[in-house]
Amino acid sequence: MSHTHLTRVAQELPDAWKSTVVARFGPVHLKVLRMDGSPYPAESHTYAEGLLVIEGRLNLTIDGAEIAVGAGELFVVPAGVGHCVAPGSTGTLVILDLG
Repeated sequence: MSHTHLTRVAQELPDAWKSTVVARFGPVHLKVLRMDGSPYPAESHTYAEGLLVIEGRLNLTIDGAEIAVGAGELFVVPAGVGHCVAPGSTGTLVILDLG
């Protein structure tokens, strides 16, 4: 068993937008990262990706539409769907994925 303070882990990371794997559940990775207000380039994956905001706000862009994901909210990006982060996203983000 382990006890992890996700916000603290994110704050201690040396670089924003560089995630670290906190736990694995079978093939699923639970990652955490710190958002610092800067944008993140477009990407897509062969698997679905869960984006869970622990604190702050994620400004996600999908197909040209901006989606605000707030603290306590989860957004699941389907496999193969391109997405990027618009400027102004700050706080702690948890990522659930297979990558």
